[in-house]
Amino acid sequence: MIIDAIKESRMIFQRMSHYVTYRIAETIRVLFFITLSILLFGFFPITALMIVLLALLNDIPIMTIAWDNVLYSRSPERWKMREILTLATTIGFVGVVSSFILLAIAQGPLGLPLDIIRSLIFLKLAVAGHLTVFVARTRGPFWSVRPAPALLGAVIATQTVATLITVYGIFIAPIGWPLAIFVWVYALVWALVITDPVKVYAYRLIDRGSIPFVR
Repeated sequence: MIIDAIKESRMIFQRMSHYVTYRIAETIRVLFFITLSILLFGFFPITALMIVLLALLNDIPIMTIAWDNVLYSRSPERWKMREILTLATTIGFVGVVSSFILLAIAQGPLGLPLDIIRSLIFLKLAVAGHLTVFVARTRGPFWSVRPAPALLGAVIATQTVATLITVYGIFIAPIGWPLAIFVWVYALVWALVITDPVKVYAYRLIDRGSIPFVR
């Protein structure tokens, strides 16, 4: 009984740690992108309504992290805030870079009108935000721990809603299926092929003590 309670408490701690990492990374990813877009380019990448929609869509899946599958630690847990901040900042700023690259593609090669660009960015932030959950919830590669059905189901449901809103123009300008598929592929590549390996490498540097200020 006592052993089970200790295991459960350590699993709860892991879920809390994953939530904090995700929340900090997501805040950096969205707020820095919006702020820098406004300050550097005088461009508002998303509208106030889109920000509200993002908040609503992001909050539903992250609540299900309370039931997520995690690996409990063999030793007593403690908060390692420097490690969490390092990982979250790394994940967040990779997301900022990916958003600016997509913005450049939309304005340059694609030559999209302003309202379509905003819808494109909205879908990217929504999709990438939920993919960030899968990146932040594991210390190893994103597939190393299978997500709980509740988390996976919530992400699929909210992403379906976000995609349909953007494709058919519910409250925002419609972008159609070709652009939506492009955004999905773009977000998947950045999250699972680029951001996740960067996260794993950052953890390795931390474990080896190669990042002194994290100790």
